[in-house]
Amino acid sequence: METIVKVILTEYVTHDVKRLRLEKPEGYVFEPGQATELSVNKAGWEDKRSPFTFTSLTDAPYLEFTIKIYTEHQGVTNELGKLVAGDELVLRESWGAIEYKGPGYFIAGGAGITPFLAIFRQLSREGKIAENKLFYSNKTDEDIILTNELRSMLGENAHFTISRQKDSLHDQRRIDETFLKAEVDDFKKHFYICGPDPMVLAIAETLEKLGAHADSLVFEK
Repeated sequence: METIVKVILTEYVTHDVKRLRLEKPEGYVFEPGQATELSVNKAGWEDKRSPFTFTSLTDAPYLEFTIKIYTEHQGVTNELGKLVAGDELVLRESWGAIEYKGPGYFIAGGAGITPFLAIFRQLSREGKIAENKLFYSNKTDEDIILTNELRSMLGENAHFTISRQKDSLHDQRRIDETFLKAEVDDFKKHFYICGPDPMVLAIAETLEKLGAHADSLVFEK
């Protein structure tokens, strides 16, 4: 299924991350954590598709995406960064394996936070977010996506780590075996992981080594 939808709103939420809101076709459905493939509806770009995660609530009257723009690549995200209200995108069906299965630990790197945003927003609205904890790694403070909203929803359970800014007031440890041993109280809970592929695989292997069951690890395989 392919549907042409118009852009309703586009705005920066960090120096290189934009929020895009699109028309929502009647009957279009997705689950928090799922994604779709988008293309820019203009000559030469209609068949160049990239996956993006929905960050809106499922019953919102629009579809929202929170997208890191890579201007140096001259690819799809660079084109998305140029869009204004009224421009068109090609929308496809929803898909994805990241879904909420119960309280646990969310581990994100950079733009890997995006599948968790809709999940957190849904849990927050239902009053069910309290038993979940977020470990969110970025290079610098200014790279953290929606810091204030994450803090508002998760409180002290929003734990930010920074890898390349020596004067950051956030935790500067790597999310590795030593970190997980120190910060995880229960390896029998669910673990939700999203970020660069090498990070996801390394953390999944480490969690299994520390006693997490493979079935409790939720990530795109």
